[in-house]
This record gives sequence, structure tokens and C-alpha cells, in this order.
Amino acid sequence: MTTTLDLAGLPLTGRVITDPARVASFARDEAAGAPHGFPSAVVQPADTTDVARVVAYCAERGVPVVARGAGTGLSGGANAIDGCVVVSFAAMDRVLRIDPDERLAVVQPGVVNDRLRAACAARGLWYPPDPASAPWSTIGGNVATNAGGVCCVKYGVTRDYVLGLEAVTGRGEIVRLGRRTAKSSAGFALAGLLVGSEGTLGLVTEITLRLRGERAREHTVVGYFDDLPSAGRAVARVVAKGVEPSALELVDRSCLRAVDEWKHMGLTDGGNVLLLARCDAPGAAGAEEARTVLACFEAAGATWSARSGDPAEADALFAARRLVYPALERLGLVLSEDVCVPRTLVPEMLARLERTGERNGVHIAGLAHAGDGNLHPMLVVPRGDERALARGRAVLEEVVDQALELGGTVTGEHGVGLLKMRGLARELSPAALELHRGIKRVWDPAGILNPGKVFAA
Repeated sequence: MTTTLDLAGLPLTGRVITDPARVASFARDEAAGAPHGFPSAVVQPADTTDVARVVAYCAERGVPVVARGAGTGLSGGANAIDGCVVVSFAAMDRVLRIDPDERLAVVQPGVVNDRLRAACAARGLWYPPDPASAPWSTIGGNVATNAGGVCCVKYGVTRDYVLGLEAVTGRGEIVRLGRRTAKSSAGFALAGLLVGSEGTLGLVTEITLRLRGERAREHTVVGYFDDLPSAGRAVARVVAKGVEPSALELVDRSCLRAVDEWKHMGLTDGGNVLLLARCDAPGAAGAEEARTVLACFEAAGATWSARSGDPAEADALFAARRLVYPALERLGLVLSEDVCVPRTLVPEMLARLERTGERNGVHIAGLAHAGDGNLHPMLVVPRGDERALARGRAVLEEVVDQALELGGTVTGEHGVGLLKMRGLARELSPAALELHRGIKRVWDPAGILNPGKVFAA
């Protein structure tokens, strides 16, 4: 369907971009190889009224609308559709309120995660969700995909911190959902429904977030292992002991080497697989938790393990973990997965990753939020090699199938977007998929909000 757009005729406070060269930069997110189209225009709204006017205009004409944060997504959820209007929230980037008494923050969707965390820390408060993209990704994008991060093993994901939302539905209606009170039994939990909906139900224009008090001191434990299954067994031992670390991260040798070649940190000197754990229970309990984790590492066959007594060294190790993805990007096109399995099955899933790589003659790089079973297996393929891209995607589809066989899920925190739709159709029953589609029809009767993504017919 071809429609002539006259967005310049709308009474918008924000900016409308139609120059093809500039519009092209809004066409896709960071999902390698995911298809994308070309937008007819990009709108950078100044407020919720702008968003409502654009959505209502597009609904009347059947024009697709794709919401966009910082474009750091890894599943194609923010990729443009030919002729669509991309609504970029870059200009709606204010922290509207931080309330230390109620321990909440009210923000616009374009606020960068790390900026919010810094603003909260200045008031003695903490916003826990910390995806690896926290220095660049926005709260609106985090809400769209229900982002997690390093500390979600103990403190939960974005959905656990969203108290309320303002959003624009597919009709162009402005709705306020959720509450700012400590609890409520009034109606369905519609705010939670929007978290993780990837722009298919509504465009979020304001978010009220629950905050925590300042963090206790963290104790860091480091362990090196010969192989992935050994490291997986260490994770299983920690889980079995009932310890609740604030972080439990796994990084394999190929990831360590990529960071070393870039930053020269000597990470590969210790062994083939690195486990990083942190414990932050208050007082002496934190130190005791760290001792238990260290004992689990040693019992699982760590080639070297220790408690880090140097906070700067510990922070550097976790910073290196966050550098893995950009380090691998220097080597080629990074294909990344985001499966999650039951925590006790992490050793089995890691062993399956090794066997899958061997069977296909490739190395699957291992990176994981191991403490909650969220694995990010990755392949690096040459840029511009379409055959290698197709082979890599096929290998990662095998990984998705294996995670589902173990009772896992196709995405722990990246979202379904375009790349996980086949897996989601396997994970959910036809009846459950139809419930999703029915909900979308209520919120978006014209079918214009991010069509063709997630659970499309």
C-alpha cells in the first residue's frame, strides 16, 4: 500500500526528518543480518501529544509505525518497514522526578540507562537493571524488550521495576497504566503487559520506576576453568548451595582473546573459561557467601580461583565482560543468541553448545549470565559473506531448538523481534499465540504498530 504522507501538516512540537540520507540511519538496530526496510519519515517527538498525533494520523491511513530508542537491540525489533514512520524518542530524554522517600523515578523513554543510574546514585538510590548496553541503551528500549543484565540473577529484570507507564495505543489514545503506590489490586496489570511487547501494543512515553537503596559492598570471586562443562558444573554447585550472588558471569577463551587483542588486559593468561561472581549480602554474610562460591569453584575443578581483594581489579574484570560484544565486532559480523534454560541445566546446555560447534565445524563463542541460565552464544562471520551468514543463522537455530528441548526459552532479555519468531512459534502453543494476537488486535486494531514482528500471523 502506497500512501502519501504529509506529516508537516500535523501540529507537532518535535522534529520531522525526511532527508533520505538521514532517514537511512534509523532503518535498523544492531541485529546482524535481520531484514529491514526504508522509512518514509522519522519523527522525533517532543512530548506525548506529538506521539498521539502521529499514531492517530498513521492509523487513519494504515501506515506502519515503528518505535525506536537508541537502536542497540539485537533481534531486529526496531527495524524499519518500507514506507513506515519511525518514532525516535531521542529528544524525550528527561529524568522528570526522583523521589527518595517513595523510592521511585519518573523518566521519559529516551533517558539512557547509565544516566538514570548515575542520577539515582547521586541521591543514594539504585536502579538495578544493567544490560551490557547500559552506557547507550535507553529506558524505553529496555522496557520494550524487558532487558536484564549482570545483576538480574538476584535483582530481577526491567519488568520488576516498572510501577506505571504512560503510553499511546494503536488508536492514538493516551493511557496511564499502573500506579505509584506500594501495592494495588485495581484491574489487570496492563503496565506489565506492555513491558516486553516490543512496540507492538503501544508507544511508551513515560515510565515510573521502582528504586532500591544504596548497594552493600560487593565481594568478587574469580575462577578459571579448562572447559565450558566444568564451568557449568561450578554454576550448578552455586545454585545447589542456595547462594544468591548478585552476579555470576561466564566468558570463554574466544571472548577473552577478543578483548585482549583490543585492550591488552591479559585475560587469557589464566585459562580457557572465566567465571566472575559477586556477592553483596549485608555485613559478614557477604563475605561468607563469597567463601561458599569460591569453594564451589574449587570443587568443580577450577584451575585457578580466588577472592579479589582489589576493588579496581574486580571492576576491571566486569568492565572487560561488557566489552566482549564490541571486541568481537572488530573481527567480523557478530551473530548473537539469547536463550535461557533452567539454572541446573546450564552444564548440559554448555556441553550441547560445544557439540553443536564441533558438528558444524565452527566455534560458538560462550558468554552467559550463568547464574540465571541466560546464555549468549555467538558466532563471528565475515562481513558481506551471505553464505556464511546463512550457515551461522542455521547453527544458532539449532541452539534455540536445544534450549527449548531443555525446557528453556528463546529469549531471556533481547526480545523476539524478527530473529526469534520461528522459535517463539515452537515455544508457545497455537492457542497461546492466538491469545497474543488477540491482545494486539485490541490495543492496535489497525495493525500499524511494529507489524510483522514477534508473533505475526
